[in-house]
Amino acid sequence: AKSSEEKPMIHSLVLLKNTTEFHAQEQKEHERLRAEVDEATLANKAKTEFLSRMSHDIRTPINGVMGMLEIIKKNREDHERVDDCLEKIHVSSEHLLSLINDVLDMSKLESGHMEPEHVPFDLDDLMKNVRALNEAQVAKTSIVYTYSKISFAHAKLIGSPLHLRQILLNLFSNAAKYNKENGTIETYAEEIACDENTATFRFTIRDTGIGMSEDFVNNELFEPFTQEKQGARTQYQGTGLGMSIVKELIEKMNGTITVESVLGEGSAFTVTLPFEIDKHPSAQAAANGAADETALHGLKVLLAEDNELNMEIAEFFLEDMGAETMQAWNGKEAVEVFRNSAPGEIGVILMDIMMPVMDGLEAVQRIRALDRPDAKTVPIIAMTANAFSEDVERSRKAGMTEHLSKPLNAETLKKAILRNI
Repeated sequence: AKSSEEKPMIHSLVLLKNTTEFHAQEQKEHERLRAEVDEATLANKAKTEFLSRMSHDIRTPINGVMGMLEIIKKNREDHERVDDCLEKIHVSSEHLLSLINDVLDMSKLESGHMEPEHVPFDLDDLMKNVRALNEAQVAKTSIVYTYSKISFAHAKLIGSPLHLRQILLNLFSNAAKYNKENGTIETYAEEIACDENTATFRFTIRDTGIGMSEDFVNNELFEPFTQEKQGARTQYQGTGLGMSIVKELIEKMNGTITVESVLGEGSAFTVTLPFEIDKHPSAQAAANGAADETALHGLKVLLAEDNELNMEIAEFFLEDMGAETMQAWNGKEAVEVFRNSAPGEIGVILMDIMMPVMDGLEAVQRIRALDRPDAKTVPIIAMTANAFSEDVERSRKAGMTEHLSKPLNAETLKKAILRNI
């Protein structure tokens, strides 16, 4: 038994211990809350800086478009001046779209909604396409571009051709953007390893551009919104998201990226990616290639679109390809036009999603449910400004054959139709 003198002392020690533990826990909670406040402050600062940058970056090409339109209005008879303005409008529009795509891609990556495809493709065809796009980028510059394919034992692969193309084009675009007068860009593609199921490829983009400091490469290159030079946003344009998107995509595809750069001399990016070998090359991969373009001549296309400007543009594209168009200004009209057509008369339906009276998702479900032989088989292509992966999934579940995101160009639309008819 404890003596009467020991009991108050033990009680005091227990109380002191409890008080100390309480203060320690209180201190930890205080530090946690302070860290959360600091994190929230940094997040708000980053958001403010991002909005400021995007306001600048988006207004620049919009100003270009509006300015060129004003010049065209006052120089309509000067065809050379008009052609020059139209080319600059085209460049500004493409730049504006690339800004928006970068922001959407980063948002999808951060939310975990962007997943690589798992589809058959031909690497030889993809590299030919990338090479053609690269040559187009530097066609009007003094940059010398060379491409070398060292060795492909396997070209029929399964993976994400969309994201591989995006990675390579992004790296090449930077090599061109940050190059020097009379500079060079060399690209290499090589199969470096394989086993029974997987082939690993190495892609290298080497330039003689402005280069980067070691500190920037090690600490900032793959961070969002970063460009090394002060004022680079005005001179070189862009969100500064490209390299962070490239890194995220490569990691999602189980690959790696390494960088060698010397400030003032140039940079070399090396991407290593594994792909599954397609042991039974299917018609699906071939379907991405060229098709007989005369197949569109006389093709009847039901065009469901509620916006007059978008309707006019789509009609122009289709009729220029030799197709015939039938109009529907909402989903309900689209269902009625298809119901009243002869079986097999309509070869393709292009369906906007956000429309009055009845949206495109409900309309495609109604069409698929009709009791007629072509209701289940007619290709229905979503043609919409809804561009997220969940939008694509909703289209697929509703019964769409394919999902195209606006803005569309004629070539993309033509290839989608050819794939599906």
